[in-house]
Amino acid sequence: MNRSQLKKTEYDPYYWRYICKVPETADLIAAFTQGGIDMANFFKKIPAASTDFRYAADKWSIKEVLQHLIDTERIFMYRCFRIARKDSTPLAGFDQNIYIAPSGASSKSWEALLEEYEIQRRSSVSLLNSLDEDQLAFVGMANDNAMSARAAAFTVAGHEIWHKEIVEERYLK
Repeated sequence: MNRSQLKKTEYDPYYWRYICKVPETADLIAAFTQGGIDMANFFKKIPAASTDFRYAADKWSIKEVLQHLIDTERIFMYRCFRIARKDSTPLAGFDQNIYIAPSGASSKSWEALLEEYEIQRRSSVSLLNSLDEDQLAFVGMANDNAMSARAAAFTVAGHEIWHKEIVEERYLK
């Protein structure tokens, strides 16, 4: 299944900023698999000594950005899982900013964060491989809005591209 199959009724318009980063013809599982490889390689090129850098005092460090990607993937893939299993219970939203401090990202080694990212991505790919088209197309409720399982997954794939571009533009100049 590729991004062009998503309907605008499957997600809150806010998430389009991420979903549109995934090429329209990209296969979901391929986007996750290759995207995971690409992101891991991108972050591995950043020297560990640079990972505490913030481009402004009130912005996240590179370590915190990577932790944010991991945490967001966990939350959205949990949404994907619950929705794909046809759980009609509305799923809560989350405030990304309150997750950073208790994550302890700043005290984790760069290698440990990279490993955590790769483990999470393998888990996500495994989940997606276990779902069929009907499960992926099922629409539930997340953060008071309709969301399909596949929209939750495409949001993850695009979200990391969004943040990669920010890291390239603002952190690695």
